[in-house]
Amino acid sequence: MIALLRYQAALLIGSHRWLPPVILYAAFLAVGIQTGGPMLDSYGFAAAGTLPMAVWLARICVTNEPSAARNCAAAAAGPGRVHLASLLTAALGALLLALGGTAFVALTSDPHSSDHRVAVPVLSATAAGLLTALACVLLGTAIGALCNWPVLRSPGSAIPAGLLAALLLSVLGASPANAAVTGMVAGSAHGTVSMPWLPLAGAVPIAVAAVAAACALSSRRN
Repeated sequence: MIALLRYQAALLIGSHRWLPPVILYAAFLAVGIQTGGPMLDSYGFAAAGTLPMAVWLARICVTNEPSAARNCAAAAAGPGRVHLASLLTAALGALLLALGGTAFVALTSDPHSSDHRVAVPVLSATAAGLLTALACVLLGTAIGALCNWPVLRSPGSAIPAGLLAALLLSVLGASPANAAVTGMVAGSAHGTVSMPWLPLAGAVPIAVAAVAAACALSSRRN
């Protein structure tokens, strides 16, 4: 699996298709996060942006390889393992974006509540921000797994489905991503840090089930 991950990472880096999501996320942070803004609000904002970026990176990774090369890799390692490697590469790429966003917030934001009166513990806030971003990355990867090949094979249906799913998971109250981000924003009002353990616990099985289903289906459709 390590060799497959290296192969998929090399494909991603060499294709330069990672540039648009990275540039867009950087612009998202630059426009949406003000220097000296409340730390918890900023962490929630930065984490929310990683969900659509994870969806985008998943699409890039699962469609990046030429069909002939993918067939060769599938014949050597198994189609399920190859597909898993592509999705893991996307998730790791999104996690790197999340780490970059977290570092940006840590360097530019004010560790106080929304009214700048209550001090916020920086280490706890940063840990909560990372966990919130992780929940969003996991759900974005799940969307990417279910809204691309082999589940949806036509770009005409896969891209709109991915965009719609990302939007719904960002705004629906029942979504673990929405719950995690809302928890950060709500905590900022009072200067309290709430670790998003419950949303993360909900995001993990969703991501595992979605990736497992896509990998199993890839073995049948390869």
